Amino acid sequence: MRQITILVAALLATSAPAAASSGDAWAEFAEEVRTQCLAASESVLEAAQAVVDPFGSESFGLAVLTGKARGADATVSYICIMDKQTGTVELGSELPSDVLSVTVE
Repeated sequence: MRQITILVAALLATSAPAAASSGDAWAEFAEEVRTQCLAASESVLEAAQAVVDPFGSESFGLAVLTGKARGADATVSYICIMDKQTGTVELGSELPSDVLSVTVE
């Protein structure tokens, strides 16, 4: 019985740091998505801001980037994906602000 108690205590002690680092790992992942997506948008957006899905999908990190279209007065958005395996980033097509102004009734 004492061996089981020691085993359970050891398992609990090792699982607590893993849970904490998991949150840290997701925060680092979200920051990587934000950084990579903002870098990818420099040629099309000025003063871009990113809203990052903290976990993404199974295969991709996801973000919505919004800013002033480079060389224009319009505010536009782009969907950005980052492949979790390769780190490759891609932007979708330009979304004008009226597309994102959806009213739910």
